[in-house]
Amino acid sequence: MTAAALAALIVLFFVTSIIGVVTGSNSLITVPVMFQFGIDEKVAVATNMFGLTFMAIGATIPFVRTGRIEAGRITPLLILTSIGSAIGAALVGLITNESIKLIVSVAMIAVALFIVLGRNGSGTREREGIGNPNRWHFSAAGLIAVFLLAIYGGLYSGGYVTILTAALVAFFGMTYGGAIAATKLINVFSSGIATLVFMWQRLVDYRLGAILAVTMFFGAYVGAHYATKMNDVWLRRIFLTAVFILAAKTLFDFIK
Repeated sequence: MTAAALAALIVLFFVTSIIGVVTGSNSLITVPVMFQFGIDEKVAVATNMFGLTFMAIGATIPFVRTGRIEAGRITPLLILTSIGSAIGAALVGLITNESIKLIVSVAMIAVALFIVLGRNGSGTREREGIGNPNRWHFSAAGLIAVFLLAIYGGLYSGGYVTILTAALVAFFGMTYGGAIAATKLINVFSSGIATLVFMWQRLVDYRLGAILAVTMFFGAYVGAHYATKMNDVWLRRIFLTAVFILAAKTLFDFIK
């Protein structure tokens, strides 16, 4: 990879990490872009997940410092997520590169439509902040949803946090702010377990992964502090435009 290409990736990963704290789904952009730079599909997914782990940690720290994450209470979700993520990551080693490209393309379009058409926990819940411990509760449907989403999260992760946030609001009765805080810690386990599986499969490009990990960590840390002050409407529009363009290009490459 040329120095110019690496610099472009660093800038892209930094910006998407900042925005991703608010919108989620930054892997919908970063992985397809890595495809465009000629990186092997499985290596792209695995290396992105490696960097994503550090991004998740960077995004979680500010929420932990402010006491907005109920770590003890969401332990069952962390266990289910760890198991599901390991299964999803293991599947990457069993499917073809072309299948991965197709999965990524379809997921990009599906999640983008989900964001456009769904309220995604907006409204009054979004303004309430963290959920009241006496209000949100576990449900069987919610636990199943968390497990199935974890499998997808370990396989690709594009849009995983976005849909998980909506699931926590819909099935557990969390407020939007509380769900955002919870998904930060859950994503640490999801991406971390998947990364360990990818490392065992020898799919991670450690040189590129280390550079992207540092970039994503600081991008997410900055985003957790400042991105929520930005205009969410324009952030979402820019993000969705990029996703749809990349989805079309990736799907075109697959068909071609």
